[in-house]
Amino acid sequence: MKTYKINQLLLICMCLLICSVSFSQDKYIDKNGTIVFEASEKLFEEVKATNKSTTAIYNIETNEIAALALMKGFRFKNSLMEEHFNENYMESDSYPKAIFKGKIIDFNAKENLNEIAVEVNVKGVLELHGKQKTIEAIFTIQKINNIIAITGSFTVSPSDFDIEIPKIVRNKIAKVVNVSLDFKLVQK
Repeated sequence: MKTYKINQLLLICMCLLICSVSFSQDKYIDKNGTIVFEASEKLFEEVKATNKSTTAIYNIETNEIAALALMKGFRFKNSLMEEHFNENYMESDSYPKAIFKGKIIDFNAKENLNEIAVEVNVKGVLELHGKQKTIEAIFTIQKINNIIAITGSFTVSPSDFDIEIPKIVRNKIAKVVNVSLDFKLVQK
């Protein structure tokens, strides 16, 4: 009787292990993804920052994609600009992260994901500075060896997220900000 219960327990444990392995095979992650934003205006100093420590997750089964970037991870050429970005505009202590949750639309990754780069439609919600905005964009996706590369860009406006730009610098910062991303995801 004891061996029957032990065998049952072992069978249950093996089933749970197999299930967890099979579920994790559908998820890919990048802990060093890159996001760049540019809000430069001609004739003025460049307003551009890069964050190379963005975390992104992609589930090839559901086509869901999510990304998280810490605001203090953005680096500018000018350290004073970085300080103003975190303290005055983004209020990074109060709103420490940007989160995107979305989905690749009308794409069967299991059938169409390969070495050939394919443009895909992505729709989701960007949460930034305590506000949310629906984002629709076209990204490029491809799988080379065991790495899924997702690249793309979209635009946002500081006013979309109630980010106030002081009058003294308002003409030096673009009203439309270009955001680009580059993720190299590996199987989790």
